[in-house]
Amino acid sequence: MKRLFFPGSFDPITLGHLDIIKRARVISDELIIGIGENSDKKCLYSLEERIYFISKSINPKSNVKIMSYKGLTSDFCLKIKVSAIIRGIRSFKDFEYEKDIAEINRKLIGIETLFFLSDSKYSFISSSIVRELILNKGDYSLFVPNAVKNSR
Repeated sequence: MKRLFFPGSFDPITLGHLDIIKRARVISDELIIGIGENSDKKCLYSLEERIYFISKSINPKSNVKIMSYKGLTSDFCLKIKVSAIIRGIRSFKDFEYEKDIAEINRKLIGIETLFFLSDSKYSFISSSIVRELILNKGDYSLFVPNAVKNSR
């Protein structure tokens, strides 16, 4: 069984994330979206809100599960027995960062990372930019699913 893992903070989930989820679920028997909990990171949305946004934005009868986790992604991957990690790449800068993490995860636990290039219509969208728009009362509606749009 191909069980893939897509980790992130998803604060908030964007249309770019949804595109990666849509494409990754096609090649997996089960796709697990992992919402990492990091006590050092100040999130705009609570864990419950992020789970809600994701669940409202994907087909609930699909092969996708949403889980939260604390600690190292590699440790959680071992715990839930995934075949590979999924990561989205928007730019060369993303690739350099994600490549290093992928190599560490492969050395630590022997897991591969599959990179999905962002669709060009989403390649400029990031959760951090969307958060800035939200906090400064800018129009973020073009970059997020309806569940997020309707939250403010």
